[in-house]
This record gives sequence, structure tokens and C-alpha cells, in this order.
Amino acid sequence: QVQLVESGGGLVQPGGSLRLSCAASGSISDIYTMAWHRQAPGDQREWVALVTSAGETDYADSVKGRFTISRGDAKNTVYLHMNKLKAEDTAVYYCKIGTAGGGYWGQGTQVTVSS
Repeated sequence: QVQLVESGGGLVQPGGSLRLSCAASGSISDIYTMAWHRQAPGDQREWVALVTSAGETDYADSVKGRFTISRGDAKNTVYLHMNKLKAEDTAVYYCKIGTAGGGYWGQGTQVTVSS
């Protein structure tokens, strides 16, 4: 069984920063990709950022230049550093990993950007 646990969400003022963490555990075959997605109330879930096993990264246009995705020294962890947060970044953020055995989602962590 594979488990992903996210942490680091919370309430932050516009212009502030947060760091989200995601740790994967369990019977995991090779992890090819680690990604963050988010879902705001009433909206569909959208992709935010991705990092491959080779360290290549990609970002949605809406967060490019403000968010940074990185993998931890323990390759089963991934972080999302979020800077210059805006009200429209408010959402539940989900971690997802892509492995040889399939894709797995975390339970999500709430990020609220408000003054």
C-alpha cells in the first residue's frame, strides 16, 4: 500500500510564502514523477508543477516565477515552495506521484491566501 502525506498548508497573507511537503511511503516502485495539483472551490483540479526523476521541472503559467518544486534528499519526498502568494492561489493542494505501478494521490492540504 502506498501512502502520501502532505503538510505545510495554512493561512497566509497576500504576498507571503509557504512551503508544502509531501512524503511517500509504502510499497513504491521507481518514482518517475512527483507533482503538485490544486483544486479551488467550484473548480476542476489543475496541475501546478512537476519534477522528474532526472530533476527536470515544469510549471503552470499561473505560478511560473513564484513557485519552486524540488525533491528532497530522500527521493520519496517533494516540496513546493510558494512565494508572492495571491488570493487566487487559495485551494486544496494535492501531491501526486507517478510510478511503474501507477499514479497515487495524497489527501490534500488547504492553502488559504487572505488578509
